[in-house]
Amino acid sequence: MEHNHIKVHNKAGTMGHSVSDFYPLIGILSIVVALTFVGVQYFTQDWMLAFMGYFFLIFGLLKVIRIRGFVEAYQMYDVLAKRSKTYAYIYPFLEVGFGVAYILAWQVSLVSAVVVPIMLIGALGVYLKLREGEEIPCACLGTVFKVPMTWVTLGEDLLMASMAAMLLL
Repeated sequence: MEHNHIKVHNKAGTMGHSVSDFYPLIGILSIVVALTFVGVQYFTQDWMLAFMGYFFLIFGLLKVIRIRGFVEAYQMYDVLAKRSKTYAYIYPFLEVGFGVAYILAWQVSLVSAVVVPIMLIGALGVYLKLREGEEIPCACLGTVFKVPMTWVTLGEDLLMASMAAMLLL
């Protein structure tokens, strides 16, 4: 199965995705939330640290599993990865590092100060690709699972940027 195949959206801008297209994402996010609630019961800064930590750790590790496929998919839309294949290869390891740092509550301000611009740059690339109306695979779960890039992808990036920004306050 080739991951680089691009389908063009219809005039309404959607391909009519069903919920089943997002089962892998729903499953992974459910695991992230469950792991978060194992250690933290209330929506506090500790909850945010745990959620972000598990999110970045799991999503980053999924990217590492098939890193070449991830890099190819990521370079289709990320503005930095388009310019630097090296950045595309480093990105999953950045996510794993962010995850470990958040789980350990290590240098939270510094890590968050790096996460905010990286996630906003990622969001920009997703937005630009969505605006073009092309359907491509989302690299958010690496290429282990095939999930389409949609506005959900943009929401993930903006959520992580927002949470990191809140940790800076």
